[in-house]
Amino acid sequence: MSTSTKTVPILTLDGARTAIAAAEARSKEIGVPMNIAIVDAYTHLVAFHRMEGAKITSINIAIDKAFTAAGHRAPTSVYKEMVWPGGPAFSIWNSNGGRFLTIAGGIPIMQDGVVVGAIGCSTGTPAQDEDCATKGVEAVEKSLKVKAKL
Repeated sequence: MSTSTKTVPILTLDGARTAIAAAEARSKEIGVPMNIAIVDAYTHLVAFHRMEGAKITSINIAIDKAFTAAGHRAPTSVYKEMVWPGGPAFSIWNSNGGRFLTIAGGIPIMQDGVVVGAIGCSTGTPAQDEDCATKGVEAVEKSLKVKAKL
């Protein structure tokens, strides 16, 4: 067995579509159209969906929320209390070419304890964005558990 390489799970386009469908369904329930971005574990865009009425200025925000969640392996909401002046992560938003976002709505997608991608939602309040993103993550993780049982 080689120790020079490692096999890791990869988020597929079907997985990305599952996340988008669930996030879109939740956004319709709450009446807030979303921009929904899915990236892989390496922060590359896998899929993007802009619902009718979603803010055009939120397109890059959704993508960057997913980028941050996948790249830092943590929900973007964890930075809320750390980014204020004097906080331990103050000015972190300047990193990665300004793409590092500290606004809730970006959540990693996990499989067997490994980040396989992330979802970013944007247009509503941070709580609404996080709510929709959570539904997307839950749908993918549920589908992975069902497939593992087959």
